[in-house]
Order: sequence, then C-alpha cells, then structure tokens
Amino acid sequence: MKIKIFGSLLVAALALTTIAEAQTKTPVINMREHNQHQRINHGVNHGQLTRAEAYRLRREEQRLALNKRMAKANGHVSRAERRHLRHEENRLSHNIHRYKHNDLKRY
Repeated sequence: MKIKIFGSLLVAALALTTIAEAQTKTPVINMREHNQHQRINHGVNHGQLTRAEAYRLRREEQRLALNKRMAKANGHVSRAERRHLRHEENRLSHNIHRYKHNDLKRY
C-alpha cells in the first residue's frame, strides 16, 4: 500500500515539474537568438559590418539574453514578457539588416 502511494506521489511530482519546466522554455526565442547570432558573425566574416556596428549588435544581443533570463527568473514567461522579447528580437533583426546593407567601409 505504501509503495502504491509513494509511486503515485512520485508520478505526480514528476508531472508537476514537467509542467513548470515547460512554461519557462522559449524554443522559438532560442532559435531566433541563434539565427541572429549567426547573421552577425556572417556579416563580420564577410566584411558587411564595421567593428562599431558589430559591437552595437552584440550589445543588443547581450541585452536580449539578459531580458530573457529575467523573464524566466520567476519560473514562468508571461504573454507580455514573450511579446516584449519578440519585439526586441524584431528590433535586433531590423538593425542587423540595416547595418549589413548600409554603405560604410568594412574591416
């Protein structure tokens, strides 16, 4: 009897941790973050970004990563936090495109 109770409590605990963990996962944000990082590196490697532009974009990346960590800190990323992160990602993406396609001299 005790084994059955313990087993059911264990299953319930595992289910709750899985649910709680699922709410802090941000796979789309992670994928976009990785993609944007690759775009910045590509711009640097192919001479499309100046040092200053690459520095600014990397700082924006760091700020986005910090905001993502702060959003996950309480164990739940709310709809408003996701919207804010998505807005920041869109702004970073726009800046990457703008810097890569302007006519400044590259290094």
